[in-house]
Amino acid sequence: MTDLSHYDVIIRPVITERSTAASEQNKVIFNVARTATKPEIKAAVEALFKVKVTAVNTLVRKGKVKRFRNFKGTQSDTKRAVVTLAEGQSIDVTTGL
Repeated sequence: MTDLSHYDVIIRPVITERSTAASEQNKVIFNVARTATKPEIKAAVEALFKVKVTAVNTLVRKGKVKRFRNFKGTQSDTKRAVVTLAEGQSIDVTTGL
């Protein structure tokens, strides 16, 4: 395992229309470190938010190519984790830690 603390694993929650709809099924979406593994993500969420995690699914979102006038740039890749919580558990992502 890598030497990441819990605050280095979880970068920020993703607040979109899709993630809000996923919260109805006890799922929360986070941007996580690129080197974080599923067991590290599970341990970080359980330690920081005091909840029980049943599953962690990860995906790497490739950066888009964007243009601004004559300049072409690429957004960086991001890793997301879809964390499924146990029944009856919830995380309020609008408040801080």
